[in-house]
Amino acid sequence: MSDSHPVDFNSYIRRCAYVFIAVLCAVALMIWISYLPEHYTWALKVSLILVVACANAFVVAGFLMHLISEKKMIYTLLAFTVFFFAGLMGLTLYALQDFPTGTTH
Repeated sequence: MSDSHPVDFNSYIRRCAYVFIAVLCAVALMIWISYLPEHYTWALKVSLILVVACANAFVVAGFLMHLISEKKMIYTLLAFTVFFFAGLMGLTLYALQDFPTGTTH
């Protein structure tokens, strides 16, 4: 039986360790942002945390789920997912103050 394997296991473990460290750093950064002083607005803090969370999701999806090296079909499906998710969030924000006539808030 041959010891050759198409995937270098040590390289993969090293990559997983780097991704794990990156995820821990991202979580620590999000927690640090949440404790910023009061003169930073709530909207700025949420925006910064969302930016860090998106970068964190890219690292996890790209390296652990191997989406960086996938073919065009995967990227097309991901683009459609992002487009429709952004559309749904936009519609939600648009309809946030759209109450039926006669209702009280």
